[in-house]
Amino acid sequence: MTIKALRDQSLPMRHIVHVRNHIISADISAEEGGSDAGPSPHDLYDAALSACKGLTVVWYAKRKNIPLENVEVTMERDDSEERHGVYRLTATLHLTGELTDAQRTELLSVAEKCPVHKLMTSVTTEITTVLG
Repeated sequence: MTIKALRDQSLPMRHIVHVRNHIISADISAEEGGSDAGPSPHDLYDAALSACKGLTVVWYAKRKNIPLENVEVTMERDDSEERHGVYRLTATLHLTGELTDAQRTELLSVAEKCPVHKLMTSVTTEITTVLG
């Protein structure tokens, strides 16, 4: 898959990201020199984890016939030590439906195993940057 990020010439820092048929605006805050015309790359990183946890929980609940009505994932970021190699994210799951305590615990366990969580914590990512 190819993802393209193209600079939007109308704003100083904003990029338009193309993922298949989807378009996402990415920018940085005004304090950082951008226009805040979209989520920052860090926001998108955190959002990917939030979405993956939510999607994984819904997928699993449907597969196991668990009466989950809705899931909301709230992500809190602590990047105060990022320059020292520590980036902390806390995901809070808000589950609704007639769920037993055992089902809630099971869904929490599933969320902790979502593919993006695994990618962020247990996979070595190799990045190559080239000129085109």
